[in-house]
Amino acid sequence: QVHLAESGGGSVQAGESLRLSCASSGNTALKYCMAWFRQAPGKEREGVAAVDNRGGRPYYADSLKGRFTISEDSAKNMLYLQMTALEPEDTAIYFCAAEFGFCGGGSASLSSAKYNFWGQGTQVTVSS
Repeated sequence: QVHLAESGGGSVQAGESLRLSCASSGNTALKYCMAWFRQAPGKEREGVAAVDNRGGRPYYADSLKGRFTISEDSAKNMLYLQMTALEPEDTAIYFCAAEFGFCGGGSASLSSAKYNFWGQGTQVTVSS
């Protein structure tokens, strides 16, 4: 079992940056894949980025590559999402997710069906 808790959301102006954090607890000694998802009002949940908890190549949604950076600190059991040049279209609830095993790469790592452990989410609002 892995417990996840997001923080760092808030309201910002377009063009500004924000860093989200996700604290994990539970069976954190195991290898698992961690990811960020987001869900805007009236839209489906979409994968943002994923990375293995002990380091490795990160995977990004093509539309967000270059503006968002996922990173992890396994010593602190933390996952981060650095978001830059934020746009109003980035407004959503951002969720941290985890699943035992490797991310595996590609679109599968950004599919919500892969993950069994989820945080409660943190709201990000970007105004123009």
